Amino acid sequence: MSNKKKKTAKTAKITPADVKSHGLSTSEYALIKKIMGRAPNMVELGIFSVMWSEHCSYKSSKRWLKTLPTKAPWVICGPGENAGVIDIGDGQAAIFKMESHNHPSFIEPYQGAATGVGGILRDVFTMGARPIANMNALRFGNPKHPKTKHLISGVVRGIGGYGNCVGVPTVGGEVNFHSSYNGNILVNAMTVGLANTDKIFYSAAAGVGNPVVYVGSKTGRDGIHGATMASAEFDEASEEKRPTVQVGDPFTEKLLIEACMELMATDAIVAIQDMGAAGLTSSSFEMASKGGLGVELNLDNVPQREAHMTAYEMMLSESQERMLMILKPGKENLAEKIFKKWELDFAIIGKLTNTGRMVLKHGGKIVGNLPIDPLAQASPEYDRPWVPSKKPKILRTDDVKDVDWRQALTKLMGSPDLVSRRWIWEQYDHTVMADTLQRPGGDAAVVRVHGTKKGLAISTDCTPRYVKADPTEGGKQAVAETYRNITAVGGKPLAITDNLNFGNPEKPEIMGQIVGAIEGIGEACRRLSYPVVSGNVSLYNETDGNPILPTPAIGGVGILENVDNMMTLKFKAEDEVIILIGQKQASSGWLGQSLYLRDVVGKETGAPPPVDLLHEKVTGDTVRGLITDGLVTACHDLSDGGLIVGLTEMALAGNIGCKLTDPGAPRHGMLFGEDQGRYVVTVKRENVKKVTYQVELTGIETRVIGTTGGNTIAIEGAGNVALKALRDLHEGWFDSYMAA
Repeated sequence: MSNKKKKTAKTAKITPADVKSHGLSTSEYALIKKIMGRAPNMVELGIFSVMWSEHCSYKSSKRWLKTLPTKAPWVICGPGENAGVIDIGDGQAAIFKMESHNHPSFIEPYQGAATGVGGILRDVFTMGARPIANMNALRFGNPKHPKTKHLISGVVRGIGGYGNCVGVPTVGGEVNFHSSYNGNILVNAMTVGLANTDKIFYSAAAGVGNPVVYVGSKTGRDGIHGATMASAEFDEASEEKRPTVQVGDPFTEKLLIEACMELMATDAIVAIQDMGAAGLTSSSFEMASKGGLGVELNLDNVPQREAHMTAYEMMLSESQERMLMILKPGKENLAEKIFKKWELDFAIIGKLTNTGRMVLKHGGKIVGNLPIDPLAQASPEYDRPWVPSKKPKILRTDDVKDVDWRQALTKLMGSPDLVSRRWIWEQYDHTVMADTLQRPGGDAAVVRVHGTKKGLAISTDCTPRYVKADPTEGGKQAVAETYRNITAVGGKPLAITDNLNFGNPEKPEIMGQIVGAIEGIGEACRRLSYPVVSGNVSLYNETDGNPILPTPAIGGVGILENVDNMMTLKFKAEDEVIILIGQKQASSGWLGQSLYLRDVVGKETGAPPPVDLLHEKVTGDTVRGLITDGLVTACHDLSDGGLIVGLTEMALAGNIGCKLTDPGAPRHGMLFGEDQGRYVVTVKRENVKKVTYQVELTGIETRVIGTTGGNTIAIEGAGNVALKALRDLHEGWFDSYMAA
């Protein structure tokens, strides 16, 4: 029987107010009617709304995302799947991705952050990988803002509550504060998993007549229009959007991981997709579109935890811990037995067809009939107007006030952006699974590949103030910073995932930031042989017209072939020689956009430090070689706060002080400048000549700058600061702030 002869549900006429409330423009609604050949009903309008939302379609950014480098000999699967896949040798693959949960976390910080962790876990294990590590990149408003403490508390509890219960270690991340995030915090979650290269699962549906199977939790009314909400600016009424925030259950997620892993060990699965943003709608459309097929769903069979749910609610719900699968015919009983054993719902809710259409049935009526490819592939792609960000003036070191270095260091080590995050990461279980080799607080996390000598090094980084001042240089720096952090622990950087957080792309200056940052990221990835394999874009991060700092967070993953060679940043012994690697002798210290300038002098101005990518590559390869050869005893890359802050972090980690030679004039530039591409290493005295010779052979400059020892940070002829005083400031801030 043709669709025309089937009984179709009648719906009310769509009004302009309906279109607007669904986040669609007048021109987009006109395109919908053209695609449909008629006006949509409310169910169909809701489906278009979420599928064409910024969060799901990337309509403002995909033109530029296509310019990013995504291929390398070790890349198995780049962007387009649930997560990126890279070959790490021995028939094994690392699968990873970073994704945002910003808007939900501002509205309901505990559940927003918790379900952000749950969603990124599903993106990884849906591809056949067992999750082995979680990371996060968090941005909060001014610590003095009345909501900041509440948001920190809720987000940290949400991340810890979900990750700890599901049994995946949270091994690191980053936290920044800035008033631009007062009304729009950022919660970016990253997961890394391991799989065998011959057991990776993809989402393209195949096989006309094959069953479409729903597994996991029941569907409720939470999270409806979550994707649409995540694609809009906030205003004073944002608190009313609380019902669009999902509610998570980590214990169910753990069961779902184990059930999926058990089924994946069989040959039953044709395709699999998690129900993330836009829930049943996006998962079913994406699977069918990738496979070039149609789908017929009977929504009466969808497991529901609330009575009288409508087709609209079921298709748009973002209830958590749910997956959609295409099974081979005859494997239904096997799969059902596994999921019932793990006390999870299992339901056959439809089948694949050759029609190329999505047909939805509910209560004996057809409630939706949409063309799949035209909806998915004809989603708007905007070339939005943009203006390049004006290049800021380069700030001369002599133009920056020279504050006594002891006073400045004390100020910085107690500033919110630099203080110890121990209060946060002690709430996370970072040792579960017993393979965490480097805990939070180092340059990069290191997790052993279970049962082997290999390890994965993982880092998340971005310096938003750099990106605001110069999006291209800031984008380059974010990539280079993860590259350096992975290098500093002895890892070889392999690939990145990105999470591009920006304001309203309909504003040309914001779109200019997006374009500039993507260009910078792309250039860095190409020059460093460090491709993008997955990512997420989060736009409209602003409240009442006030945008966040542009924040293209980068998550990097690298490999250590032998974890016995892993390096840490802490000073190991007294009377070792400290060597600075990569400082260009012509530099007097770059203070533009530095933390010294912002937090000590009280100005946010100037150009950020430039990133020389060839210098980064050569210096990184050289330092990695020193670590592998066992020639250094500690290593730390230099970033926020410059040389003296980096040394203080090494001293605090090892509880050993240091004495430096006078760095020369201008002292504040040499000590606090944030020049890029630099590392500090400690070396036993007998290896100093060998190290300096080996580095200088590559054309990279080195300088012996002091020795370890004592209980102060001292500069020859210029005084000292007690390590204990710095520790009290550095480690006490978060405890005092959260307890107040």
